[in-house]
Amino acid sequence: MSRSVRTWWFSATAPEVSGTGYLTMITGAQCRAARALVEWTREKLASNSGVDGLVIEEFERRISLPDQEICDTLQTTLEQAGAVFIDENGGGIGVRLKLNRSEVKRIGVLENEGGIVGTDAVP
Repeated sequence: MSRSVRTWWFSATAPEVSGTGYLTMITGAQCRAARALVEWTREKLASNSGVDGLVIEEFERRISLPDQEICDTLQTTLEQAGAVFIDENGGGIGVRLKLNRSEVKRIGVLENEGGIVGTDAVP
């Protein structure tokens, strides 16, 4: 992929949002957080996505903003590795790690174990 970027100065505002209120582009902070969650280096993300490592670095450091196509490629690659991007939902944008089927089952078991429900009053 070409190194197609445009200059982007840090702003406290969120990236472009469509008329429906959904995030149209991931942020550099989300990209960096997703990389950390899936335990990938910048070089590994570059290798798996085909995006130049310098473009990723400048995006994560808020030096420049890549084209929508590059952001989509990074997001898709990170999602395939297990990251889940969270749109603005009143609590802010974010990223989390996707749980696999066995983890979801284990959580369900833990939530249903226990005994008789009692009061939590502590004297």
